[in-house]
Amino acid sequence: MKNFNTIILLLLVNLSFAQNKQPKLVVGIVIDQMKMEYLYRFNSDFSENGFKRLMNEGYTFHNMHYNYMPTYTAPGHASIYTGTTPAMHGIVSNEWFHRTLKKEVYCTDDDSVSTLVAGTDKEGKMSPKNLQTTTITDELKLATNFKGKVIGMSIKDRGAILPAGHFADWAFWYTKTGNFISSSFYGKELPSWVTEFNNEKQYETYLTKGWNLLKPIETYNESLIDDNPYEGKLYKKPPVFPYDLKGMYEGNDAGVLRVTPFGNDVLANLAKRAIEKEALGKDDITDFLAVSFSSTDYIGHTFGPRSIETQDTYLRLDLTIADFLNYLDKTVGKGNYLVFMTADHACAENSSHLKDHKYEVDNISYKDVSKDLTAFSNATFGANLLLKYDSYNVHFDKDMIKSKGLDLTKVKQSFKDFLYTKNYVKRVYTEEEILASSSNDQLLSFVYKGYDPTQNGDLYFVYKPGFVEYSATGATHGSPYTYDTNVPCIFFGWNIPKGKSHDKKVITQIAPTLAQKLKITLPNGTDSEVLEEVLD
Repeated sequence: MKNFNTIILLLLVNLSFAQNKQPKLVVGIVIDQMKMEYLYRFNSDFSENGFKRLMNEGYTFHNMHYNYMPTYTAPGHASIYTGTTPAMHGIVSNEWFHRTLKKEVYCTDDDSVSTLVAGTDKEGKMSPKNLQTTTITDELKLATNFKGKVIGMSIKDRGAILPAGHFADWAFWYTKTGNFISSSFYGKELPSWVTEFNNEKQYETYLTKGWNLLKPIETYNESLIDDNPYEGKLYKKPPVFPYDLKGMYEGNDAGVLRVTPFGNDVLANLAKRAIEKEALGKDDITDFLAVSFSSTDYIGHTFGPRSIETQDTYLRLDLTIADFLNYLDKTVGKGNYLVFMTADHACAENSSHLKDHKYEVDNISYKDVSKDLTAFSNATFGANLLLKYDSYNVHFDKDMIKSKGLDLTKVKQSFKDFLYTKNYVKRVYTEEEILASSSNDQLLSFVYKGYDPTQNGDLYFVYKPGFVEYSATGATHGSPYTYDTNVPCIFFGWNIPKGKSHDKKVITQIAPTLAQKLKITLPNGTDSEVLEEVLD
């Protein structure tokens, strides 16, 4: 018996040494606007092989948070893959007024490149040039002497480009033409397999079928009733199932697909095609596929987190994830691939819904904030000293202030005092206060990590919890509060133990954890804190 036990022990040791030293493929899945709470609320309606499989067989971090503001899509994707915050990687919003350039910039705009698909000039002039630090995908390219392939893809350009990094082989994003495109930053012409995929026009198949409920209506008892007052309209149509997507498409363009669950399906089909045609995970050099599902965000913004439309989208995405994992099992092989799944931000509750239940919060109009600031300036200083109000940022016209002989410090204080008279304002910070940030102020810590003094405003303010700068219907995000910061984070597959953690973690730990797991160089801007639970 003793000899038998010894033999078994030796077999187990030999088996462990026989496992792959590196995964053949890393798949990063980002689900745009996904709250951790969705994995709880919709759990009983999920299949066994999608989200539940990831949670049951992988390692789930239930208390994962963003550690900066604004919690938007572009900063979120950049922070996941760089392991640092906007203050370091420079992607401070989706689009913003750049104080140094004195103009609006978009996170992935690049006029030096051109589109690779005719008819998409505006949508195709994109690259990662505004991203100031390296990504985990960049470091994998360097570590493999550029032999490992890196491909990013998403319905949104920023969801494809920023995760793929500076050295990617390709990034592909969807356009209103129904085509996935790329730019000359990545190559001279679109790969033939992508052109073939575009020619299939899969979007037409999905839009022709329309959007009805996946399951019987009584299944959706975790959501509010269909056609509730907190939902927006879909292309001016009432928020009621079923949706005539074909009619919407004929009256608009193929961009309609974005605001349906089927944008996720088409993207998953493209991901599978990329694995096949680019031979991802077929050799011992690790490849990386970054996939960002964006339709969840479009639907969340339109209908809100308590809508049947949002729940139906996640029930369908669960099946899409299950199918994709099954595809990876068959093509790359169980134990040969590593998956991590997270989100670029979560979202707030609809403020009207909260107010109707006696929580005194409100939705705030961006135009009203800008108008109030301008009126205050004219009344107080006899001139409009406001250069731009831009999503929490107040930019001053310093030339105007100087020409009037005003003291900038006193001007800032005056505007700061005015903002504190507003019932929706929680904190107001000057640039000087932000850059001298103290960790004793939790909100200031979030602002500091999202602030770039060469790009952001002279003043930066934070709304009170529950107040949102958005319309009365649907939902949005951007705040430093837990409803916007708490997102899922699951590691699954190659050398990942089963388990869970409820300790607080931060999103910037994902990239350095992957670097340690793969034994490659850390992204150059990260503070290097890791998720030790999945490294053992």
